[in-house]
Amino acid sequence: MSKKYKNPPIIEALCEFQFIPGQPWDLTIPGLIYEKVRDEFPDRQQQIGIGVQFRPTEKGVEHKVEPAPPRIQFYKEDKTALIQVAPDLLAVNQLKPYPTWSKFKPMILKILQTYREVTNPKGFKRVELRYINKINIKAESVELSEYVDFYPYISRELPQLHTSFISRVEIPYLNNRDRMFITIGSALPESPDTLSIILDIDYIMAKPEAIPMEAIEEWIEQAHSAIEKAFECCIKDKSRILFEEVK
Repeated sequence: MSKKYKNPPIIEALCEFQFIPGQPWDLTIPGLIYEKVRDEFPDRQQQIGIGVQFRPTEKGVEHKVEPAPPRIQFYKEDKTALIQVAPDLLAVNQLKPYPTWSKFKPMILKILQTYREVTNPKGFKRVELRYINKINIKAESVELSEYVDFYPYISRELPQLHTSFISRVEIPYLNNRDRMFITIGSALPESPDTLSIILDIDYIMAKPEAIPMEAIEEWIEQAHSAIEKAFECCIKDKSRILFEEVK
């Protein structure tokens, strides 16, 4: 991310906008947007509305599946990127291979401009920039502290071997206008001799209308810089070797 890697761990990057509507939602809106993006995103699908939330409980962080409005999705032909549209919501998702920020950012801004031309929203209710990384380590067991600098602490009085795990922190930014959520946890391994770790970094504008529509490019640039810094703070040199850092 801030450094260059030949084999970056990013499996998905996304930017999601929730809007304060300027007009009632119209069922024709997804079709109007599709007509403007179909040359680049020709494959149209509908996703049943399901959302996954991390919720802290007395038993730890739990995943909770919640209903969400159906989303219309427009995919690139090669399925490496998609646009998602729902009532007063727009998401731009980049899957593997991640093409660099210098290419992903213009795509976000271009699609956002298209959405604004069709819907004319009043402002942003919430904005999110999120990077999901998957670290694959060829070993049946590892010392997490050798690869990452953010992991569950286990008292030395307890057994140090464990199977699944998850840890999450919430960090306020800019006088609580923004928040960053960093989540690390085990994932299903891609092969029997591999340990897989998910590092999920999510930067959110938490206060509605905290920035004007015209300031969104500056906001996503700041959000990306914060995510880059958090990523580098969360990994160690053994991970950088896995990602093949370009000097």
